[in-house]
Amino acid sequence: LRLLALLSPSLLLVFAIIIVPIGWLFWLSLFDEAGGFSAANYARFFEQASYIKTFVTTFKVAFIVTGACVLLGYPLAYMLSQLPRRAASICLIFVILPFWTSVLVRTYAWLVILQRKGLINSWLIDLGVISQPLSLANNFPGVVIGMTHILLPFLVLPLYASMKTIDTDCLRAGMNLGAGPVATFRQIFFPLSLPGLASGVVIVFVLCLGFFVTPALMGGGKVIMWAMRMEQTTSLYSNWGAGAALGVVLLVVTLALLGLFQWLLGARATGVWSSR
Repeated sequence: LRLLALLSPSLLLVFAIIIVPIGWLFWLSLFDEAGGFSAANYARFFEQASYIKTFVTTFKVAFIVTGACVLLGYPLAYMLSQLPRRAASICLIFVILPFWTSVLVRTYAWLVILQRKGLINSWLIDLGVISQPLSLANNFPGVVIGMTHILLPFLVLPLYASMKTIDTDCLRAGMNLGAGPVATFRQIFFPLSLPGLASGVVIVFVLCLGFFVTPALMGGGKVIMWAMRMEQTTSLYSNWGAGAALGVVLLVVTLALLGLFQWLLGARATGVWSSR
């Protein structure tokens, strides 16, 4: 009872700001445009090709952006983890610095850089690499570039924290036993860094599923993601029930993926320990 009394303020806060809004969202999704109780909003998701296309596009962008963040973020986090403490702290400031600027401002900056007469195309033309400007904005590549830049710190920070906790004695022991630098990294360092990598991947992937500002601006109306479909359904068509249903579907899919990911991590950990 004492523990319950101590936890009650936190539980009430969670109930008020999470459980109640989600419950209201689900309740709202059960009413059609005429105000009647119906499951038509959920049936529309399976019947209309535009919703399926949006669903596929959202996950396609999420997988590509997450993969790009891993490819760029892992070497960066590894480099930071190998630097002296003072140098690493200075470099981490540059990783955190983008958080001080809004997503909207950074997205518009990328629009200026990637447009046909922007900085990148101007440099490539001046260097003679290309003769005609590349189409880098208002399309799918623009969305991927913008989202990768914005979400990259969300992968680097937990990965760096995980790498810093790796005991260097384990690495030295491996090298003393005859393992070279590559084998030490592959068999010792990389497996020990996987928890941080997994955390970063989950954060980036989940954020991708609900991203709105950057796809809306960088996609030029050609790349419609799930959050954009929800906004169109509610603001343009004033169909709050359908918009709520889209939100519920996104929430359920996200929770299912998180559960699957947690299960895979648990199965992998069990397999590792049993093999030992």
